[in-house]
Amino acid sequence: MIDTKKYNFLSKIDSPADLKKYDLKDLTAICEELRCFIIEAASKNPGHFGASLGVVELTVALHYIYNMPLDQIIWDVGHQAYSHKILTGRREVFHTNRAYKGISGFPNPTESIYDSFGVGHSSTSISAALGMAVAAKLKGEKHQTIAVIGDGALSGGMAFEGLNNVAATNSNVLIILNDNKIAIDENTGALKEYLTDIATSKTYNRVKDDVWNFLGRINRLGADVQGFTQKIDNAIKSIIMRNSNLFESLNIRYFGPVDGHDVVLLTKLLEDIKSIPGPKLLHIITKKGKGFKAAETNQTQWHAAPGKFNIKTGELLDKVIDNNCPQKYQDVFGDAIVELAKKNKKIVAISPAMISGSSLVKMQQEFPNRCFDVGIAEQHAVTFACGLAIRGLKPFCNIYSSFSQRAYDQIIHDLAIQKLPVVLCLDRAGLVGNDGATHHGAFDISFLRCIPNLTLSAPRNEFQLRNLMFTAQLDKNNFPFIIRYPRGLSTEQPSKPEFAELEIGKGECLIKGEDIAIISIGTLGNTALDVAKELKKENINISVYDMIFIKPIDKKLLNEVLDTHQHIITIEDNSLSGGFGSLIAEHIADDNYNVQLTRLGITDKFIEHGSQSELIKNCGLDYSYLLSTVKKIYEMSIKC
Repeated sequence: MIDTKKYNFLSKIDSPADLKKYDLKDLTAICEELRCFIIEAASKNPGHFGASLGVVELTVALHYIYNMPLDQIIWDVGHQAYSHKILTGRREVFHTNRAYKGISGFPNPTESIYDSFGVGHSSTSISAALGMAVAAKLKGEKHQTIAVIGDGALSGGMAFEGLNNVAATNSNVLIILNDNKIAIDENTGALKEYLTDIATSKTYNRVKDDVWNFLGRINRLGADVQGFTQKIDNAIKSIIMRNSNLFESLNIRYFGPVDGHDVVLLTKLLEDIKSIPGPKLLHIITKKGKGFKAAETNQTQWHAAPGKFNIKTGELLDKVIDNNCPQKYQDVFGDAIVELAKKNKKIVAISPAMISGSSLVKMQQEFPNRCFDVGIAEQHAVTFACGLAIRGLKPFCNIYSSFSQRAYDQIIHDLAIQKLPVVLCLDRAGLVGNDGATHHGAFDISFLRCIPNLTLSAPRNEFQLRNLMFTAQLDKNNFPFIIRYPRGLSTEQPSKPEFAELEIGKGECLIKGEDIAIISIGTLGNTALDVAKELKKENINISVYDMIFIKPIDKKLLNEVLDTHQHIITIEDNSLSGGFGSLIAEHIADDNYNVQLTRLGITDKFIEHGSQSELIKNCGLDYSYLLSTVKKIYEMSIKC
C-alpha cells in the first residue's frame, strides 16, 4: 500500500476524476509526488525511466484538462506512460510493471480503458489519432484526440505520413511534440536541427507570448475572424524564423515552444487550445530523466533504469564488475565489426537510432565517417544500405529483429530482388524479456526464409557470430546475408579468437547418438547439448545437430539425420508457424521420410512480458522441458 503521509495527494488519486478535484495550485505538489513515486518504484523494479520522468507535468495537465477515457491519448513511444498508468487506477499494482503476469510497461488497451492504443514501436501515434478523430466525426461523437510524440519518434517516416494526412483531412487532432533532444541515443538529422532552431530563437520566443495573448483574445470573438488571425499568426512566425514553419506549411497550427515542466502553464495552455478546431501541434521542451540527477546526466544509460539503485546517490545496487563474465551478444558484434572494419575499408555500419543498443559506439568513435545513425527509420536504413552496397561498399545494417518487421518491403524489393551484398544483423532475435509482445523477435525466421536470394543464419555462440560476420564481409559473398542473434549473454569468457570462414549452408553434428536427434538453430543448441550430456549419464545417447544456416539449409546433413534417426526434435526461438521446424517438416514431406517429428518453438500466440528465463520456460524451450520431452520419446520408443 502507498505511504499516505509521504504521498498525501497521490494516495487519494485513483482516477483522473480524483485529480480534477484539486485546485490548480496543487498540481505542482502532485507532480513532485508522482515523480518521487516513479523513482522509488523503478529503484526496486527497474524499467523505462527517463522518458516517463520527463512527461510528469504534461501527463498531469492532460488528465486535468481533458475528459479521459472519453477523450483519447496515444503515447508515442509508450514507455512515456508511467505517470499515465499511475493516475489511471494502477498505482497499487505499479510495482508489477513489466514483471511476469504484471502490468505492461507500455499502454495496453486490454489492461485499462484509459489506454486507448498500444504503442511499443515508435511513430504510430499521429496515424492512430487521426483514425480515432475521423471515426468520432463519422459517428457524430464529440471528444478530443491527443497524440503525444517524442522528437525521436517524429523522425520516423510514418509520422510524416500521418502529418501529411492530418492536414488534408482537417480533423480535430492535437499533436503534442515532446522535444527532449534524445530518443535512446542523441537524436540526429535535419529535423533535430530544425527543432533546435525553433527552441533557441530568442527573437521568436521573446514575442510569441504577446502574439498568442493578443490573437487568443481575438479568437474568442468567433469563427469569422479566426481565419484572419491565423494568417497574422503564421506571418509573424514566418518573418521571425529563417524559414516558414514546417508544421504550419502543412496546415497544422503550431504553438510553442513552451516549458514542458511548468504544469500550471501547460494546464492553462491546453485549456485554451482545446477550443480551437482543426489540427494543432503543441511543441513542449522537456528534459529526459527530469528530477533524478543520474538520469539527467546520463540519459542514454538511464533511458531504462540499468538495475536496482540507491535513490539518493543513483548508485547501482546490483552492479558487479566481472572481467571474466561472458559478453553480451551485442558487444561481441560491436567488437567484431571494429576489428573487421580495420581490415576491410568497404565496411560501413548503419543503425536506426540504436547506436548504443547495438553496440556500435566503438565503431562510431573509431570510424565516425563510416558509421551512420539514420534515426528511427528502419525502412530508410535498409534502402540506404542498399544504395551503399550497389556502389561497392559492404554495409552492416543492424536492426532489432522486431523493428526489422517495419522494413519488410525494403528487404524484398530493394535488397533481395537486386541481390545486394548487405549484411543485415538482427539483434534481439527470439524472446527479449520485459518489453513484451511488441519487442520479441519471434517472427524473423518465418517471414525471411520465404524470400529468394537471402542467406539466413543464426549463431549458436559468440564464436559463430564472429565467424558469420567475417564470412559475410568477404568479397566473394556478394549477396544479402542475414545474421540473427539474441539478447543476453554469450556462453564463454571474453575473447577475440582469429576469424574463420564458415562454409555457407553447412551445418554441424555436435553429438552423434542413436534413434533420437535434436536439430537446433541458434543459441538453443546449447540447451540441446546440455540435455544430451545429462542423458548420457543415464545411458541414453541422442544426437544433436546445429544447422547454423536456415537458408540455404544443409540438405546433405539433414538427409543424414533423417536416414539414421526415427525420432526428430526441432527447437527454435521463433514462431512455429512457418519457422525452422516447419522447414524441416517440409523437407520430410517432400522427400517422403517416415520419421516422427516433434517441433518445439513459440506457439501461435503473442508472448507477453516477463524475464527471459520465465518466458523461455513458459514457451517450453528451457532445459527441463526439453529433457522431459526427450525422455518421453525415448520411453515410448522402448515400448514400441
